[in-house]
Amino acid sequence: MSMAELFVRGVSVDWAAVVPSVGPRVELPTYAFDHQHYWLQTEESTDAASLGLSAVDHPLLTAAVPLPRSDGQVFTTRLSPRSHPWLADHVVDGVVLLPGSALVELVVRAGDEVGCPVLNELTTEAPLVVPEHGAVRVQVALSGPGENGTRTVDVYAQREDAHGWTRHATGVLTAAQPPASDFDFTAWPPPGARPVEVADFYPDLTDRGYAHGPALQALGALWQRGEEVFAEVVLSDDTDTAGSFGVHPALLDAALQPMLRRAGDDQGEPWLPLDWARLTLHRFGAAALRVRLVPGAAGTVSLEAADGTGGLVVTADSVVFRPVSVEKLATTTGIHDSLFQVEWTRLTAAEPVDARPDVEILEAAGGQDVLAAVSRALAALQAGLTRSEESRLVVVTRAAVAVGDQAAADPAGAAVWGLTRSAQAENPGRITLLDLEPDSPVEQVLGSVLTSAEPQVAARGGALFAPRLAHADAQQTRKARAGFGPHGAVLVSGAGVLGAVVARHLVIRHGVRRLVLASRRGPDADGSADLVAELTQLGAEVSVVACDLSDRDQVSALLAVHRPTGVVHTAGVLDDGVTAALTPERLARVFAPKVDAVRHLDELTRDLDLDAFVVFSSGSGVFGSPGQGNYAAANAFLDAVMANRRADGLPGLSLAWGLWEQTTGLTAHLGGADQARMSRGGVRAMTVVEGMDLFDAALASEQALLVPVKLDLREVRAGGTVPHLLRGLVRPGRQQSRAAVDGDGGLARRLAELAPAEQESLLLDLVRGQVAVVLGYSGATAVRADGAFKDAGFDSLTSLELRNRLRAATGLKLPATMAFDYPTPYLLARHLRDEFDTDGDVVTQVTTRIEELEALVGDLALDKSTKTALTLRLQGLVARCNGIGEQADTASVAEQLESASVDDVLDFIDAELGLT
Repeated sequence: MSMAELFVRGVSVDWAAVVPSVGPRVELPTYAFDHQHYWLQTEESTDAASLGLSAVDHPLLTAAVPLPRSDGQVFTTRLSPRSHPWLADHVVDGVVLLPGSALVELVVRAGDEVGCPVLNELTTEAPLVVPEHGAVRVQVALSGPGENGTRTVDVYAQREDAHGWTRHATGVLTAAQPPASDFDFTAWPPPGARPVEVADFYPDLTDRGYAHGPALQALGALWQRGEEVFAEVVLSDDTDTAGSFGVHPALLDAALQPMLRRAGDDQGEPWLPLDWARLTLHRFGAAALRVRLVPGAAGTVSLEAADGTGGLVVTADSVVFRPVSVEKLATTTGIHDSLFQVEWTRLTAAEPVDARPDVEILEAAGGQDVLAAVSRALAALQAGLTRSEESRLVVVTRAAVAVGDQAAADPAGAAVWGLTRSAQAENPGRITLLDLEPDSPVEQVLGSVLTSAEPQVAARGGALFAPRLAHADAQQTRKARAGFGPHGAVLVSGAGVLGAVVARHLVIRHGVRRLVLASRRGPDADGSADLVAELTQLGAEVSVVACDLSDRDQVSALLAVHRPTGVVHTAGVLDDGVTAALTPERLARVFAPKVDAVRHLDELTRDLDLDAFVVFSSGSGVFGSPGQGNYAAANAFLDAVMANRRADGLPGLSLAWGLWEQTTGLTAHLGGADQARMSRGGVRAMTVVEGMDLFDAALASEQALLVPVKLDLREVRAGGTVPHLLRGLVRPGRQQSRAAVDGDGGLARRLAELAPAEQESLLLDLVRGQVAVVLGYSGATAVRADGAFKDAGFDSLTSLELRNRLRAATGLKLPATMAFDYPTPYLLARHLRDEFDTDGDVVTQVTTRIEELEALVGDLALDKSTKTALTLRLQGLVARCNGIGEQADTASVAEQLESASVDDVLDFIDAELGLT
């Protein structure tokens, strides 16, 4: 054992004899060390009573809410594999499901609380999928007592990252006890029962799709006597304490497992115990059960179970097994919460305002040449944004967006919308997008558009419409999978990570047997050989072709050889930059694999009998990502082309993807600031599995454009101002009241009351706080006052975001180059102080000194003579002020004060009041 180990165990050590002398000791610094915790801090949980709830002493249920008037109750809980690890052991066809026995335990425990302990009936409407990450909220809602004291019960659940509740089970509780069973469990095993080998029981169930983990592998012995089945089940030691449960769900599930072999015979889908009738809990806390099962007709079985002494524990007149499409469950679970469509909502008519003189109209003509149209719009935007900050730009297009069932007659105009949406994100409040019918005059609707305060508006038939994101139709996404199959070839264009993901998915999930992988490099693309080998081993015939899809002749030759029956276009390239930095050349580079490629594929496949035509677009074209104007324009063009294909009766689907968790060629450049910005917007990264489930769900939709994106709507709501596009999902909340609006001078008044050094300190704290938000830091203390913005990772996009945040906080008109002109937080704070011009605001400082004098006088206790003397001095000051006004007929008091120095005016006041 080392000397250090002895020392920490309390043994006295002569360190002088152990450690040689190293010379004089150095004193430690006297300043306080800064500490920052990197480990997660555990917070004490809040008990139910402190939240106004009633506590429930149960491992699964945590609290209850009594409902006034109805005498009903709602019981709540939060379930996850982390809080209840045994839940992860109930896996069916690769999906973690809450066992039906757990629903029974929840409902029976809730019934105990209200004197209805017997579960008369419980019907499972949808098995509850337990998420791999996060948790699911569960509510057990009991009605008030009905006839004969019965109560209805409904079990609802909601994933933490979801927006709505789903009813998973419904039933009836009663207080009436059924007759007790007369079966003798003391004679065990029962006379005449034949032992059944159980060594291969769980491997056999695994082959059938029931992958039970250790906690649910509780079957110890099995017997059979005629149709009767007898089992002995024992809870494992590492499972939750059985004594806290009525009957532990793992134990009750194991009691029914012998029926899985019978119920699932010759069936394509797994069968699960879903419906329960006349279930009674006689004893609680059993750790082992003796079970008797008697099969009935149509997957029905009666259940009786006793403890080791033969005492009855639980009985059920019938438990019904039904088939479950777990694959369908896995596909639709969370899909409705992450698959969106764009709907155009009619705006309420408002009194139009007169066109303001500061409104500038930019007509953006479309046409066949997409690059030329977007380049013209880019030049107009750049010129307009360099003019006065007070002006508002209205970009006008015609038939550029598909409203309702209409087609987008001008896809080039749609690309202009994508570009402008990004410009709007970079310049909040300065740009309005307006789409008109071909012959409609702008002046007819301009006033109403300005009144609406909507950033994006389409005018159709005299009405105004604004885009809103909405959840995709759940019924459509539950249809049978469509679009691909084993017959015919599928062209997957794009050799990136997503192209490989799609290729695997088509072979494994859709059974595609002929794939054509096309990209510029073809067989020389990174990972191509490994991908081909993998897909070939899976039974697919794979052709890898070098083809520049932006070249029409090469595309034509490709299609002539392979004649695909399906197309999935995933190719794309980025060249990010703010609007002011974009050029036609940067537009063209991004347009080539998107605009040009899809235009050629669309035109050259119209005579082919395609089953599916899917393009991977981006949410940037829908939301408008700052710094991605060229990419947003290209993807908005794809969205419009697919809308036109649908309108022409052809297959066409554009998927405007959100953020992928897996790093791709398009996301590898994202840094901490980019991720922090998306996180503040409520965007979460999706896994490959989630993405492909969304892909499958989208194939069944009748929409031409769907937006697969993981949105944390609570984060959106907490962020304050809700973007207009999301106001169909999140209602804007109340704004917090403030003592003064900064843009109206609140910050300026605070600064005027401070000394110069304090002004700089306040503004420096403001700047550092906003920098921390932009970069995703923990707080302002993590930002050095003298640290260069470029060294912290600032680029044109983050600089623009900082400008926008400071402009909102200060009300100042700040240039987009602010972070480059003043390259450190300290220099920027000094610039803000100069912009406020607090030193020259003489009137404000005089007013402040008078207010101080008023407060001082109010607290004085004066005798008559002192009061008279002070009054005379104040009257003299008033006379002197009147004299200032009389010095020149054209000069006002304010102008005289402005022309005087601060020291002159303050010295004058002090002298008049006798303070010097």
